[in-house]
Amino acid sequence: METVFSLSALLVVPFWLAMIVAPRWGVTRRVIGSPLVVLAPALLYGVLVLPRLGELLPTLSSPTLVGVAELLSTPAGATIAWVHFLAFDLFVGRWEYLDSRERDLSPWLMAPVLLLTFMFGPLGFAVYLLVRAVVGRRAPHRARGRAGAPIS
Repeated sequence: METVFSLSALLVVPFWLAMIVAPRWGVTRRVIGSPLVVLAPALLYGVLVLPRLGELLPTLSSPTLVGVAELLSTPAGATIAWVHFLAFDLFVGRWEYLDSRERDLSPWLMAPVLLLTFMFGPLGFAVYLLVRAVVGRRAPHRARGRAGAPIS
């Protein structure tokens, strides 16, 4: 379980780096534009959860603080939670990235917001919603060509 825990971040870090360090790069836009970027951590989550469904369901269907604490105190429980965080934080970060590009928000502004989302999930999401409300604006709609590319 230690190896899975340690290596699981490799499933998401390249995408975070692309969104933070190279947000305007065409490859970043194409890759992050696909919802499949979240597939690998989601599949890993499934591989970890499905064999343990019987032991997880009682705790998760009727959660108590003690029960959840006990679950998370095991290597398997902590790894499952970690992969859950990785998958959902990437999903949220991807949405922030795509929405910020659509609103033409500065990559300099978005880099710390995305980093905050990567490190502290919901806190970064809340900050993004605040940024979006204060400085967010939709980019003007441009006429689109056949393949969806802007017409120059």
